[in-house]
Amino acid sequence: MEPEELSRLVGRAGDGDQAAWNVIVDKYSGLLQSVVQRFRLSKEQAADAAQTTWLRLVEHIGEIRDPARLPGWLRTTGSRVCLEVIRESAREHPVDSYDDRPLSARDRFREETTDGPEASALRHERQALVCRALAELPAKHRSLLEMLVASPPVSYEEIGARLGMAVGSIGPTRARILHKLRVALEAAGLHDPAFG
Repeated sequence: MEPEELSRLVGRAGDGDQAAWNVIVDKYSGLLQSVVQRFRLSKEQAADAAQTTWLRLVEHIGEIRDPARLPGWLRTTGSRVCLEVIRESAREHPVDSYDDRPLSARDRFREETTDGPEASALRHERQALVCRALAELPAKHRSLLEMLVASPPVSYEEIGARLGMAVGSIGPTRARILHKLRVALEAAGLHDPAFG
């Protein structure tokens, strides 16, 4: 579809033109299905993820500045919705009401360390988002964070000497950097309790 044609279509859909919505859904349903299928969700979860993505488009179509990027918007939003579905399903822990015995330490360890494909995909997506956010920090800030989490630990005096910082400014600088990371990760669709 030509960019001008897509732009008119998105504008009409934003104005509530049902025929324009029908064309958009017909044109991009296959794209959205291919995104959702990559996450190997159940049939019901996949249908919910696609539905939620379309709903988000309805809610935000007026905010799309460059209609030519609609396919990318659908891919990104669809992926984020699928990750939300995976996160939500990971929080659900079915309980066998007939077995009230507590888990042994070994069973708890197995339960915590066994990753299914969805959990693995979620973990890799989170790691990629964190790496991207870290890469966007200035080199001095990355160095500070690396030294703060180094093993064995690096003293504040040594950090200050290596980076040319006053020891008293290390803590506040760390707090500002973590705040900046938290904002960047939340903007990318990830909220991690480790960042506050």
